[in-house]
Amino acid sequence: MTRGASMALTVQSSPATNDYRFLVQDDRVHGSLYTDPAVFADEMARIFTDGWVFVGHESEVPEIGDWVSRRLGTEPVLMVRNRDGAISVVANRCAHRGTTLCPQNDGNNRNFRCPYHGWTYDLDGTLLGVPGPKGFHKDTADLGLDRPGQVDDYRGFVFANRSGTAGPLSEHLGAGGTDLIDRTSNMSPTGRVRLRAGWIGQRIDSNWKMWPESDNDGYHLNFTHASMALAVPDTYYDEIVMGGEEASASVTRAYDGGHIELDFRRGYTTELAWLGTTRDKVTDYCDALERSFGADKAQSILWDGPPHALVFPNLFLAEMNIARIEPLAPGVTVHHHTPLLVEGTDESVNRRLVLQSEAAMGPASFFLTDDAVIAERMHRAFQGAVVGDGGWVDLSRGLEREHSEDGQRWSDITDETTNRGFWHHYRDVMADVMVNSPHNGA
Repeated sequence: MTRGASMALTVQSSPATNDYRFLVQDDRVHGSLYTDPAVFADEMARIFTDGWVFVGHESEVPEIGDWVSRRLGTEPVLMVRNRDGAISVVANRCAHRGTTLCPQNDGNNRNFRCPYHGWTYDLDGTLLGVPGPKGFHKDTADLGLDRPGQVDDYRGFVFANRSGTAGPLSEHLGAGGTDLIDRTSNMSPTGRVRLRAGWIGQRIDSNWKMWPESDNDGYHLNFTHASMALAVPDTYYDEIVMGGEEASASVTRAYDGGHIELDFRRGYTTELAWLGTTRDKVTDYCDALERSFGADKAQSILWDGPPHALVFPNLFLAEMNIARIEPLAPGVTVHHHTPLLVEGTDESVNRRLVLQSEAAMGPASFFLTDDAVIAERMHRAFQGAVVGDGGWVDLSRGLEREHSEDGQRWSDITDETTNRGFWHHYRDVMADVMVNSPHNGA
């Protein structure tokens, strides 16, 4: 792997004791998967280096020179709008001595200049110049910033694959992931959403995999979030989820590729229930959807609302929010979120969406703070878990009443179909790491 082509791979091979076919079974997983540093290293190699990872949205870098700082697994990167209008992803690390180029979260630059020795890079990572060039005999073309092997987007959602071996993004998304992003994007009358309200990141002392689980679990809401039901009665969650087993027509879904969803569409009993309002209060938004999509499709959008889903491994489509799951260590995760803003309509709709985002996922919110406490308690409980007779996590709820057809499985909204879908795909990705990973020294 050469500089300026693909990022240097720093993870090590997985030990033979990590038998993922055993650790992830059809109806349970072992607790050591949350806490074992060797498992985390394997994940950074197989999932976050060899696979596609969500980086950001094109709306975050609208102008040439705009950039935002992100991570691919534990690797700091910059997502940049280039001079030709395309989007690049480059390492946020000087190719000379490894100094962080941009310590801020976002900005706009004509180029990137290292504060240590003054090496200067173009927006696409090409080395432009070095002070005292006579002291170097190497070709500067070989000294550009590390870049992922593949960068691609779907409807403005940008993904990167560090190793360049993941195959087309379309195969990673599949029919399920594509449909979920389509439904998200079509919440905007123009078909283009904006992530421009700013991100809030909450650091949680838990493993990253607890967040795909919790964010898409329909069984815990009546217990973990009981305070919300008391403080804010008569929300659509009361009818859809909190009414108890089989009280709702909503379902939990698992798609091929590890993408999962709490599908509320069948459970809504009124138009715009997902927005908590009525047509007369958002008339301009409804009219704009009809002009763009036609009356029938607009009506479907207004009734169905946005998805509540995960695109494997780290993109959470949280209804009218977007979240990024960022693993830092086996027991440290940052959960970033931002409101999903729409175009082509009165800005009052976006103001409503920002307020709803603060209530649902902000630092003093009902949902994310409750889930963070549970995740940290779970992680502490599994510290020191070793493979043996104990330490298993049961995921069998609803297994016998699950339905399967056309690349997806579904069941009652309270069943653990989503968790099984995530973990079964995880097993498929991780189980062959010893045989097929380019990082095993073979």
